[in-house]
Amino acid sequence: MAGIQSSLIWIVYAIVVAILFAVASIFIYIYQTPRDRSPLVTIVSIITITALLATVLLQPVDVALISSTTSSKLGRRKDWASQDEVDKIVFSLRVVYYLLYSLDAVLCLLVVPFTYFWYEEYDEVAVQEGEQTFGKRFWNAFKYTIAFIFLAVILFLAGFFIPIRGISEDKDLDFFKKLLTENHGERALTFALGILLTLGTCLYVVYTSTGFAFLPITLIKTAPSISNPTLKANTASQLESNRERQRQLNARCGGDTDQLSSKDRREFDQLVREERTLIRRQRLIEEAQGEGRSWLIQAWFKIEAVFRPFKLLGGILLLIVAIFIWVSMLLTAIDKANNSVCKHNCGYILGHINVFNPINWIFVQSARVFPVDYVLFALIVLLFFSSSVVGIATVGIRFLWIRIFQIRKGHTSPQALLLATVMLTLITLALNYAMSMIVAPQYATFGPQTFCDKPINHPGAQADCSDDKDKDLIKPCTELADNPAAKEVCTPSVVSTFFNRVTLNFPYFGVIIFWAQFVFLGLYLIILVTSLFRTPKLDEHQIDEDAEEAEEEGLLASTGRRFNATWQDIRGEESA
Repeated sequence: MAGIQSSLIWIVYAIVVAILFAVASIFIYIYQTPRDRSPLVTIVSIITITALLATVLLQPVDVALISSTTSSKLGRRKDWASQDEVDKIVFSLRVVYYLLYSLDAVLCLLVVPFTYFWYEEYDEVAVQEGEQTFGKRFWNAFKYTIAFIFLAVILFLAGFFIPIRGISEDKDLDFFKKLLTENHGERALTFALGILLTLGTCLYVVYTSTGFAFLPITLIKTAPSISNPTLKANTASQLESNRERQRQLNARCGGDTDQLSSKDRREFDQLVREERTLIRRQRLIEEAQGEGRSWLIQAWFKIEAVFRPFKLLGGILLLIVAIFIWVSMLLTAIDKANNSVCKHNCGYILGHINVFNPINWIFVQSARVFPVDYVLFALIVLLFFSSSVVGIATVGIRFLWIRIFQIRKGHTSPQALLLATVMLTLITLALNYAMSMIVAPQYATFGPQTFCDKPINHPGAQADCSDDKDKDLIKPCTELADNPAAKEVCTPSVVSTFFNRVTLNFPYFGVIIFWAQFVFLGLYLIILVTSLFRTPKLDEHQIDEDAEEAEEEGLLASTGRRFNATWQDIRGEESA
């Protein structure tokens, strides 16, 4: 029975990974420019995004497998769940986590940089003249990648030799003392994970908070009322009328506009400016319809057209969910700040929940019926991931205040795509911490595990709460449970152990990451309030020209006309 349950959990995870691969593929194909594609860039980006999402979504599997060893109704381990069986489950999960984290690190620090330089080294003229061979191009790309190899080596060497900080001799901290690493190899991995986690948190604070606020507002405020085929037909008609009037004026003056009267000259200049606007509008409409692009892009635009009438409702729903998550994160952050077992000395580790967290409670209750919690967890992770993408697209890839690349649908260059992939990898690592330690800490650590709070006769025995009168003695597992029965029953998840080990062995990482959560919450609130009361106005040197023109052309209108426009977009027809 235990083997069947574990197999089903892993099968669900495999299905989710397959879905993630499809999501990553669609994301890459939609955002990359169709005129300048590189197969290697596309493949590396898809694999990297799939791997990082698979790392985060392993967490519900972790919780489900660990929780399957106990009976939450009786507060004890199941008959088959001997300590050896539990250790096997923990070991298998640890191996998968190490493989995924190692894969993420190799992709982020080595494969993606090599792919970036490989693309940059391509010279079409040199290839045609035979001056650039595969080996020469490979060596030039690898030569620049060596710097990233040295960076990775330095990270691991630093973690290998940097001493860890112990914690005070306190009987209540026995659970956390076991997380102090004595193995130098494990310490090096922990330190490297802490460095990458801290870098990812900085990006997470800036980009994810921005996208988390903008995403629902964007859905609420942007829904075109006029269908693209209709708009295209109207634009073509206006352009033809414009050019016909220009021909009339040119015929009147014999092609020399200086011979026109002042009134006709002003009209002619206005017609020329209007012609440029109409041409740009026509190009925007063709891009919006996916003309000249692959069938996948065109199919995506059809799907967008189908769901366009629901954008307003979806935006309002997402806004409510985002605020709900924000409140839950704030409650946990305040709880950590006030009730951490050793404050900054151990990276604000929280021994047990003291403040009710609604998201955490929902996850714990839904975890009793797998895969309900998995579905909810995946939806929230995809919400954060989509918010990160929106944030990167809004802010752009910058060095200080200088925008280097811009992320836009159908216009993202291969270099920008690779840099965005690295940023998303680091952001998702920070998101993994936020989901585990801030959004739903009890769920991420013990899930629905409980223990029977009764004295036990000897070590290794389990307390018995099978009687109805003992139901009140069944309590949720916590790190600071001082009853020996809890130590015999409760098993923390592998992911919570990883992050607690990082913040406990290197508290300065924990302090930075913890206080960054308040910055995230504050930025989100500021951006949300600002965007609710006025449309964000970016500097005209920074805003994309096409987006600005599309906005000026007034494609927004009442909800009632959107259904007809949607039907025309789906069928690709023009209205009479």
